[in-house]
Amino acid sequence: MEKEWKNTLFAYVNQYNQCEIDFRPQAKESVIADLDVLLERGSRMERLQQWYREREAVPLRCETRARLSKLVLDTPEEACVDVSLYIRLFYEKRGMNHREERMEQERLTFTRDGGQWAVTRIERSVPERGLSAGAYPFEPAETVHAHNLPLLNRKVTGPASRSRNARYRREEAVDYADRWWNSSNPEFEAFEVDCTNYISQCLFAGGGPIHYTGRRESGWWYKGLAAGRELWSYSWAVSNSLQRYLDSSTWGLRAEQVERPEQLALGDVIFYDWDGDGTFQHSTIVTAFDAGGMPLVNAHTVSSRHRYWDYKDSYAWNDATVYRFYHIADQF
Repeated sequence: MEKEWKNTLFAYVNQYNQCEIDFRPQAKESVIADLDVLLERGSRMERLQQWYREREAVPLRCETRARLSKLVLDTPEEACVDVSLYIRLFYEKRGMNHREERMEQERLTFTRDGGQWAVTRIERSVPERGLSAGAYPFEPAETVHAHNLPLLNRKVTGPASRSRNARYRREEAVDYADRWWNSSNPEFEAFEVDCTNYISQCLFAGGGPIHYTGRRESGWWYKGLAAGRELWSYSWAVSNSLQRYLDSSTWGLRAEQVERPEQLALGDVIFYDWDGDGTFQHSTIVTAFDAGGMPLVNAHTVSSRHRYWDYKDSYAWNDATVYRFYHIADQF
């Protein structure tokens, strides 16, 4: 027998779609009975309306597909489910249509009141805020020795030499980012907070040379998981450490910090400090541009493809958010 609360889930998804593109007061009665969520949603809709106005963009439609990933509780009076929301958002800017995609995770609690079901609790994790990198040390490797020359995986990067004149293949970095935006390459470890691991893979696929030091707190390298030990540098998998590496590296994978997002090119990287406290918690890679020349980015953790760079639609964003923009060197 079809679960009765599933009809409320369908109504919830429909209202979710409407709230992503229509910022007027909703005519239909909401299926949400969580007052905190209703207050938050009202503030978010107001922010999104201003956000689109500033971008000179017009939202067109939102299509969301819900998949039940876990049934936590199911009784005649209450149900609790983990849901994956695959969201496709379409918008227009300067006569050009754009589409962005992202995956959100929610835990929904449904409660029966008489003959009606309502969503009485919505729990959202904000994984972009996870894995605070401030606890991880980072030391730039000042001296390059023979044993830590760039190690190029020829299976990934082709028959490149160990010279310092390897080219950053931006299109290949972007192709890799689009190929794996909502899944994990099985050749690599998948992290609970996976954004920087994913960015490092994209940089490597574009020809970024591994700087192996054997020390987790220096260089930029990955060797996987062996005998229960994690063999990767902090800069490979932690946003703050990769940001520090790019800030200090004068050899191998290098980047120049720029002031504005419109100075970035395909395959460049953006870091996000949600609290403005100097610790960067999230990273993305530029994979496209909108009709106004502003970057669109891919990311993991909350898997995203061609998302507008400033993340003002994210539950992690707030007024204190600080960005860093890095243009990856064309030659290594």
